[in-house]
Amino acid sequence: MKKRLLVDLSSLKNIYSGLGQIALSYGNYFKENYKSEIFPYDITLLLPRKYFGEFGNEVNYLSSSNFLRKNKLFPFPKYDIWHSIHQLSRYRPIYKDTKYILTIHDLNFLYEKTANSRQKRFIKIQNKVDRANEIVCISHFTKKEVEKNLSLKGKECKVIYNRVPLIKNDMAVKPTFEINEPFFFTLGVINPKKNFHVLLDMMKLMPDRHLYITGIQADIKQNSYANLIKHRIKQENIQNVTLRGPVTHEEKVWMYQNCQAFLFPSLLEGFGLPVIEAMQFGKPVFTSVETSLKEIGGEFAYFWKNFNPIEMKKLIEDNLNKFYQNNTLIEKEKEYAQIFSCEQHFNEYDKLYRAV
Repeated sequence: MKKRLLVDLSSLKNIYSGLGQIALSYGNYFKENYKSEIFPYDITLLLPRKYFGEFGNEVNYLSSSNFLRKNKLFPFPKYDIWHSIHQLSRYRPIYKDTKYILTIHDLNFLYEKTANSRQKRFIKIQNKVDRANEIVCISHFTKKEVEKNLSLKGKECKVIYNRVPLIKNDMAVKPTFEINEPFFFTLGVINPKKNFHVLLDMMKLMPDRHLYITGIQADIKQNSYANLIKHRIKQENIQNVTLRGPVTHEEKVWMYQNCQAFLFPSLLEGFGLPVIEAMQFGKPVFTSVETSLKEIGGEFAYFWKNFNPIEMKKLIEDNLNKFYQNNTLIEKEKEYAQIFSCEQHFNEYDKLYRAV
């Protein structure tokens, strides 16, 4: 008898967030590659009702939009395997004999929340770890964080790198807003941990280039960070920095294709997906050395050791032209980005689904 597997894609509710994009990539992969008659498990996707049918007819659909289910007044069907693709989902299996696979992206809450909030988050994730049959981390950095801060009770953590869909050949559409070239590009949720504000002083020293910062604003409580950046741009008359909202996928592809470099000064990452996306396009990546970024950027990223604007500018100017003059380096960078392919990622999860 075939196993019944539920994959939790409820983060599609916020599709422009990093976790929303990961959920979307799971759905698209299943649509393109999953055939029920070939695999020894039937897949059900837990997601918002508006996505029913979006990922083909080979998978089943279960609504995460159901009010009764959200409030635990109506139980889930029983599944043999339950995969939470990230640690923040409000859903988890209620049947004790359901095998629970928990993927952990980061423990950022340990560094960015108040003491009271940290404790609440800690209890929630520790309870999930206690319930999990298999624990997967998206980087070796995250694995070390989990082993250091959580009680695993002898459970082993596996590392399966995030999948980074190949997007360099996707349709590209120039954004509707004015583009000043040459330009640098960065993207991410506009919140303090992304550290975008450190780029402002650096860009003052580089008036011949423009910077576009794109992404959704964080929750309302943190919108002050986006407002801070807007205020500084206006008050300090920084004419070569533009803060935009989220761009479409096609616009993002165009920005990657046409930027001179990708900048990513983030302080807290469990992985750092945009770093690998930029490398697919053969672009130089300048990033911080914080958390997982040194691991993911590898030998092909350029790392800011601090956020002194003069030194940040120097790292870019010392390496930008050298990068584009070295075709061998560019091709090796593109090859490196392929390590994080969909096939590798899902082959490892397929083995896990079969084994539990």
